[in-house]
Amino acid sequence: MGTLIRTGVLKNYFKVAQHLGLEPQPLLRKLRLSSEMLADPDHWIPGSGAVTLLEESARITQCPTFGLRMADLWQLSDLGVVSVLLTHQRTLRDAVGTLIQFRHLMNELLVIRIEEVGKKVIVREDVVADDVGPSIQSVELALGTLSRMCSTLLGTSWYPLSVNFTHDAPSDLRLHRRIFGGKLEFASSFNGLVCRAADLEIPNPIADPVMARHAQRLLEGLPGANEPSVVLEVRKAIYLMLPIGRATIEQVAQGLGINVRTLQRQLESAGEVFSDMVNGVRRDLVIHYMDNGSLSLGRIAESLGYSAYGSFFRWFTAQFGMTPTRWRDTKPADRGRRGN
Repeated sequence: MGTLIRTGVLKNYFKVAQHLGLEPQPLLRKLRLSSEMLADPDHWIPGSGAVTLLEESARITQCPTFGLRMADLWQLSDLGVVSVLLTHQRTLRDAVGTLIQFRHLMNELLVIRIEEVGKKVIVREDVVADDVGPSIQSVELALGTLSRMCSTLLGTSWYPLSVNFTHDAPSDLRLHRRIFGGKLEFASSFNGLVCRAADLEIPNPIADPVMARHAQRLLEGLPGANEPSVVLEVRKAIYLMLPIGRATIEQVAQGLGINVRTLQRQLESAGEVFSDMVNGVRRDLVIHYMDNGSLSLGRIAESLGYSAYGSFFRWFTAQFGMTPTRWRDTKPADRGRRGN
């Protein structure tokens, strides 16, 4: 069935499309979607179709902030019952943890990881879709809604140290500055927010543990679109852990709460090999990074988990039949013919 997304995530699509003068019906038909599907917040659609819808809409309207405009209209109540649970969490850390726990009820493409770095915390967030490369619009929609959730829960106390994007900056940053507030870092090695660890521990003055328990029990009884897929969860983990050099089977198994042998057996049953999955994610990411002219080849190597450029050089040449430098000097059509 592939990864799915609940159409409630796309609630503000038609508002933004109308504002930008886009007639979405031809595009919806092309993607085998419909207005009726998107109008029902509890309908599930293929994640790749949702990602493509946002990217094509941004291209047609020539609006590089299409996804972020959707996030600008987002409200916590758009999450339905999940919003009740989030509202009554003790701290922002608990709220983010809750979002991670129940993200499968909203968006199977979404992957979030909290990383402690001294007195700072990195909340890494990405969108991982089947057969679709990194999506600027989907990432900005996800980061925009995450930031708005944080500001809704903390109010003026929320001020991230930085908001990071792997893609290049658009020419106009006014909307980004208004939504995110903190320092903007584009052409970064990851997508996510950096904040003070202390900010995640600020007490939520309206938290009600009774309401939180009630909402959690209700959510735990709701079905997701699919049964959890170990292949999908491993792929998501690899996406997040490659840039920090932790995309090993030991680290991924630990993150999933199982031992290495169990993970290997589950992948084998699904016809997958961990090393092949790492290589596949590297191929997906490197094409995205190489098309980003702001990233040096050394920075790209680091973002793919290579501590030595020579190792990256050899891997890239073996994968694509040409050196990284030649790739950047070659027309896209010729690259496709040379790749493995």
